[in-house]
Amino acid sequence: MIYNHIGDNMIIYIDLLIIINFLFDLLLLLTINVALKRYTRIYRLILASLFGELTLLSLFIPISSILLTILKMIMGLIMVLIAFGYKNMKYTLYNVIYLYMTSVILGGFVYYLNIEFKEINYLILLLIAPVILYVFIKSIKGLKEIKNYYYPIKIRFNDNLELNLTAFLDTGNKLTDPITNKPIILINKKKIKGCIQIRSPMYVPYNSLNHHGLLECIKPKYIMIENKKLTNYLIGLSEESFKLNGIDCLLNYKILEDI
Repeated sequence: MIYNHIGDNMIIYIDLLIIINFLFDLLLLLTINVALKRYTRIYRLILASLFGELTLLSLFIPISSILLTILKMIMGLIMVLIAFGYKNMKYTLYNVIYLYMTSVILGGFVYYLNIEFKEINYLILLLIAPVILYVFIKSIKGLKEIKNYYYPIKIRFNDNLELNLTAFLDTGNKLTDPITNKPIILINKKKIKGCIQIRSPMYVPYNSLNHHGLLECIKPKYIMIENKKLTNYLIGLSEESFKLNGIDCLLNYKILEDI
């Protein structure tokens, strides 16, 4: 299908434009998924990329540059919400920033190539784009070493309810129940509240730098991490929010021995 824009005397192949726009959006979201270790399922990235096709409507609707900028910002926000969900403002803000940062980097390279090589083939651009984004990911790897301590974790409770969370391996978390000798994984209590009915909790004494007291714990049916099912852990319900971006729970250092 061809759209002829008479004013600029320009021909746009709509079907090709839709495909290229979708693939570039998917590449951007895949880059965020890898760089920030979001562990998002591919179907969510595809859905977000399909939603991004709506930005093409701006080609046919007369709209001011200010409104167009606002529209694109809103569309970008919705795209990252579809792709990665909402956990907190900081988590979402990071996703949006990376979306625009990667799009600017990729767009800049594409523009440069188009200027230098004039009528460069779109297929070549699509082949070059993943290389550009790969180099970008590698360039920030040194700044993101901490992400190696991020793990997706599934927690199954005895009533068969599940929580799928993003966990951080905290080598400083050495909490253990002195009676059962089970290591303790810490979860913000707000993640449990309203989702899981807490029955027969146990209370484990703890000591930290500035605090000591009793930690409310529950026994899950199992936890699943790195495709391994573990049953010898307790879930400690923390009243405090974790300061790490996008983190739902803190793993016990003992987890290294099991995975």
